[in-house]
This record gives sequence, C-alpha cells and structure tokens, in this order.
Amino acid sequence: MKRLTFIALISALVVTIAAAQKVEIISKSFFAKDALKQAHFIDDVDIKQDKSWIKCDLAIVYFDDNNQTIQYDAIDRVTFEIIRPDHHYKGKAQKVSYYPDTSTYLFAGDAVVDDLLNNRHMAGNIIVVDTITGDAQIKSAKKKPVKFIFDLKGTK
Repeated sequence: MKRLTFIALISALVVTIAAAQKVEIISKSFFAKDALKQAHFIDDVDIKQDKSWIKCDLAIVYFDDNNQTIQYDAIDRVTFEIIRPDHHYKGKAQKVSYYPDTSTYLFAGDAVVDDLLNNRHMAGNIIVVDTITGDAQIKSAKKKPVKFIFDLKGTK
C-alpha cells in the first residue's frame, strides 16, 4: 500500500506540474505524509524545472485535495538559479517557497538574490519575487537593513 501511495504521489507531482512544465526532484531519501498531502525529499535534494534549478537539504511538496501541486518549499542551505524568458535570478537563502499558481518565489533567511538580466543585487531577511512581472519586495530583520544595489546608466 505504501508503494502505491509513493507511486501515486510522484505521478501526481509530475502530472500536476507538467501542465506548466516538467519538474524533476532527486534526493537520497523520500517519504509521503498522506494525511497532510505532502511529499518529503531529504538529503542532497536537486529540483529541476526546464533550465532552472534549486539545491537544498530538504524539499516538501504540498498538494490540494485534487492532488494538484499548490506549493513547494526548499529548506536548509538553499542555492538556486531561476531562468524565465524575461528574468534570470541566482542566489541563496535558508528557505525558498514556490507558488506555481502565481509564479511567485519567497526567499527567506539571509536571502540574497541577484537579478542577472537587470544587474541588480537584493539582500534581506525576506525577498518575494513575481517571475511574471519581475516585481520584488524586500523585508529586513529588525537590526539589519534591506540592501538593493543597481547600476545607473547615462549619468554624468
């Protein structure tokens, strides 16, 4: 029965995300929490979606009642590169959450995100990036400032 649950959850993961793009998750260990509708990937986790990738120690995929992916979290020592037609981000954080319905990423815990196409550097405790519009929000921890660095062109 547990093997059927594993196969069903993995199939649901591939099918639900495949409508937008295929997502591949590789790790050393896996377990499912059926009651919570979660799939946990543990140790040396590598998440790939087209040319984008996320590496972390733990990934949790959350499903709705129809086994559609609603969110996934990458946790602990997270590094990433997110490539979209009009956006290219690279960086690190303690936790990265992705919401497929809105194409939004939340980077938390000493987050650093470099916008490589626009030559911008963002650092803060929480950074939210909408990969459709390119809009970003940055929040800081209480004693640390938000950092946003960019180049000015055409100034004298």
